Amino acid sequence: MDKYVTWLKNFFKDPRYKQIRDVFWFAVITLFIHYSYRFWANRLDYWPILAWMNDLHQLMTGWIFNQSTWVDQHILGISLQVSGKTMYFTNCSYISINESCAGDKQILQFILLLLIYPGPWKHKLWYIPLGSVIIHFTNVLRIVLLSLVSIHKPDLWHVAHDMVLRGMFYVVILILWIIWVERINTRA
Repeated sequence: MDKYVTWLKNFFKDPRYKQIRDVFWFAVITLFIHYSYRFWANRLDYWPILAWMNDLHQLMTGWIFNQSTWVDQHILGISLQVSGKTMYFTNCSYISINESCAGDKQILQFILLLLIYPGPWKHKLWYIPLGSVIIHFTNVLRIVLLSLVSIHKPDLWHVAHDMVLRGMFYVVILILWIIWVERINTRA
């Protein structure tokens, strides 16, 4: 048992383990924020700012819907019909954008991660907004890719939505965090 305690102490002190420690703290912080957000949303109903969160969800779902619809129609040339925040495709498939599609949770996770993680504020002041915009457009890309899956491989929609493209958010957040740790946070 002492051997494991010694190893654990070394893990948190030895400079050779710095990168592994950084990834460990990234995972711990990200999971903590993820489950805290879910608890706040599902159990506390966004207390004490429910009205503000509802407005934010409406704003962000509108942005995501309008931007992804524009890309589908004007860049990819996809023929679709719109009703509310639902895109209907010619093969009878559709995508509805709701509050869970807004991407606000992922942006909040990124913001909190950077606020918690050490680094100079002069860099956080520009990197947090830049990262938030990147995560937003990652979400637009996610909806556009789901449109393509809906049209060409509708039987794979749930796999694409629940596993592949949801994970894309966390890959982007990880990449942004790696850039922060390896490039930006090292500057004075």
